[in-house]
Amino acid sequence: MLTQRRSVLITTLLALLSCLAPGLAEVAQPPRAPDGPANWSTYGQGLSNQRYSELHAINTGNVAQLTPAWILQTGVIGTFPTNPLVVDGVMYLTTPFNHVIALDAASGAVKWRYTHRAQSDQLCCGSHNRGLAWGDGRLLMITADARLIALDASNGKPVWDIPVVDPMTGDPADLAALRHYDPAHHDAFDRATRFAGNMAPLVYEGRVFVGVSGTGYSAVLADAERKSASVLGKPGVRDGLRAFISAYSVADGQLQWRWYSTAAQGWEGDFVAQTAFGDVLPRDLAAERASAAQYRDAWKTGGGSIYSTPSIDAAHGLIYFGTGNASPGHEDDKRPGDNLYTSSLVALEVATGQLRWHHQLVPHDLWGYDAASPPVLIDLETPGAAPVPALAAASKSGWMYVLNRLTGAPLRRSEAFVPQDATMFRRATTAGIDVLPGAAGGANWPPSAYSPQTGWTYVPASDAASHYQLEKNAAGHAVTVLSFRAGAKRAGTLSAIDPRDGKIKWQLHSDLPVMSGALATAGGLVFAGESNGDFIAVDARSGQRLWRFATGAGVNAPAITYAVAGRQYVAVAAGGHALFKFPLGDAVVAFALPQ
Repeated sequence: MLTQRRSVLITTLLALLSCLAPGLAEVAQPPRAPDGPANWSTYGQGLSNQRYSELHAINTGNVAQLTPAWILQTGVIGTFPTNPLVVDGVMYLTTPFNHVIALDAASGAVKWRYTHRAQSDQLCCGSHNRGLAWGDGRLLMITADARLIALDASNGKPVWDIPVVDPMTGDPADLAALRHYDPAHHDAFDRATRFAGNMAPLVYEGRVFVGVSGTGYSAVLADAERKSASVLGKPGVRDGLRAFISAYSVADGQLQWRWYSTAAQGWEGDFVAQTAFGDVLPRDLAAERASAAQYRDAWKTGGGSIYSTPSIDAAHGLIYFGTGNASPGHEDDKRPGDNLYTSSLVALEVATGQLRWHHQLVPHDLWGYDAASPPVLIDLETPGAAPVPALAAASKSGWMYVLNRLTGAPLRRSEAFVPQDATMFRRATTAGIDVLPGAAGGANWPPSAYSPQTGWTYVPASDAASHYQLEKNAAGHAVTVLSFRAGAKRAGTLSAIDPRDGKIKWQLHSDLPVMSGALATAGGLVFAGESNGDFIAVDARSGQRLWRFATGAGVNAPAITYAVAGRQYVAVAAGGHALFKFPLGDAVVAFALPQ
């Protein structure tokens, strides 16, 4: 665990060699966000994404006395997975449609609001937003209408506003034209393809790191929210895109480097017949090799969305994240090969964006078994041996993967934290098959937590099946149609998993998928939300439920904790999820012990 200490904010100018970032001679080192348990200044409470707080005034002995300290109703209804930030007593949060609110973290009184004016009301990939990054007195946000915006944290006024675009050609010269953005001369940006974004960015050493999402959708998410989640599993009006993660300057928003989830060279990989853990894949490798030349450009629309906030190992200069499934999902014969680097865990050099290693969870993924939850960095203690620098990532397949974070070498895979049927890793049939876990099963975007007190990782998950069926499209070509059938199994789990041996120590069950995120504290507690509207606290060691509060809307957002004037608070958004039909609302609730 990285020890957090409050630091005095200073401004330091560090000269960096130009080779560290192409086209960049030097980078100013801005003041760091205030550390220490009183603040929650990054999405995962630190670069390691452990979501652990050293605050302990609220603990197993008194959590039953927890009551609402204040409630904010934002006035914006919609899918609400926001993760608030708290810096020196001020809370910052996003709402659906990318509005931002700053408020007094002790009273809930609003200080300012930023109202986002989208450049289009035709949003491909939803109106939701998972939160902000804080850096150098600025708030950074990627928007559903494909913009990266920096706001002045003191008043909410925009500092810079840059379209998130890409030329989609694979030519480095075309990308170079986008490196410097001038609002008065934006022809290169206007010619490039726009992307959506929902993740909370991350700031480190003067750079903001952010990925794009929605690159694998063929349908429009808004249609699925209005009708049924099954819309997303059918061939639609959208072609796939090529996902990427970028580093921009916090100071002026200029692009510093970009790494793509689909490889322009080597996209096909080794045409492997099984996963690294021995799962046999239903692939016709001879047919894939034979068609590789015909579909040599499949990487240009290959998907690989980056859904969640990355993690950073500052000591080794590496940044880690997971990538989404390959596109098109419903016509995998048009993307022969392993489809690197989709459905993978990835490590890049922070300074340059150069690939250090990747571990593909599911080559040529047919089921959406990707890595959407933020990877958690931990040091595994082993008796008689040096600690192993590790990365733990829960996936939609229902396993938590533990890798050596310096090399990417697999260390183990956990016990399954949701039920897995024999239909896993099976192809769709004309009659159709139910697969458990399905595309919305296992661990999706909600973040896990890690407690150094127990040495366990806490994983929220969905125990849900999907239906896969072969159908003929208008051209008579067989495509795989994914659907979420009415009456199909849909439940949830919260599991305590020991990354040292992969064993489940305890597990709670919920009647609906747990789509919230976990928070672990030094008070011996784990907080999580349930989709029926309950916000709960459990004993981190036993899993016993110690407290619950009915919020009235689905708690489909991760909780945070912070302190103001020595008083500890726990806050969470209760706003539901439109895609999964969990009760919608617009509230953020902060809880505290009675004074």
